[in-house]
Amino acid sequence: MAETETLSEKITVRLAQTDAEIDAAQDLRYKVFYEEYKATPTAEMAAKKRDFDKFDAHADHLIVVDERGGPKNQKIVGTYRLLDREVAEKHGQFYTSDEYNIDPILKSGATVLELGRSCVLPEFRTQPVLQLLWQGIADYVLEHNIEMLFGCASFPGTDPQALARPLSYLYHNHLAPADMRPVALPERYVRMDMIAKEDLNPREIIRELPPLIKGYLRIGSLIGDGAVIDEQFNTTDVCIMLHTDLVTKHYKKHYERKGNKSFVSSTAFPAEDDSESSESEDKKLSAI
Repeated sequence: MAETETLSEKITVRLAQTDAEIDAAQDLRYKVFYEEYKATPTAEMAAKKRDFDKFDAHADHLIVVDERGGPKNQKIVGTYRLLDREVAEKHGQFYTSDEYNIDPILKSGATVLELGRSCVLPEFRTQPVLQLLWQGIADYVLEHNIEMLFGCASFPGTDPQALARPLSYLYHNHLAPADMRPVALPERYVRMDMIAKEDLNPREIIRELPPLIKGYLRIGSLIGDGAVIDEQFNTTDVCIMLHTDLVTKHYKKHYERKGNKSFVSSTAFPAEDDSESSESEDKKLSAI
């Protein structure tokens, strides 16, 4: 995957190329997930101050690199983990399979890519940097002919009742068709349709959604059935799936509208042009 020039050409996005860069991405994940959002690390993670699991060795790691300090002081400020079907099947499963039955996705025949472990340092949670991550994903999708993206998106907290309104909204308005729908594993399944559709105020709820989930929905993402409590990460997860042709159509129109033809093959952070987002929301990032 070719490095993508952006901004002042001092902050770039590319795949991690060395073990040291993967280690640095895991260090970043630890800072965000465990130190900022108070996830519970294993003893080994706490000792190393690094977030890692069995999938890291086989995945591609998309990284946003701040190069303003020069070649010897580059800093990884954002990351996404990318796991394709061939690699996942070779090594046993996707990460999402620990929470959801994703057989409907896998049996669809589509080339698929799992997105996960997304995070950005607080001071870099700006629109351009978030767009940069999605530009990198778009480049990867085009290079590898990916037809569907999926993964676990998170709400903070582990009390489903506190999330009854947004979970019910997702269920009633964005549920994937039955033949494509991931379903939470029986032992982890949490009912989402806790409130009747007619008792919900969609406009109000949309404002309260985590920006990343809100962005996914804007470009056509669909939701699996059932939420899952992740005690380690102190989150409530939902399964997101997205046909990549929807991304292509959305951002092709966006960049043509802005007259920037050079970016037609790229994409931006899904929450762009969010007229309902507040300034404080733009500074947040929900991990998936």
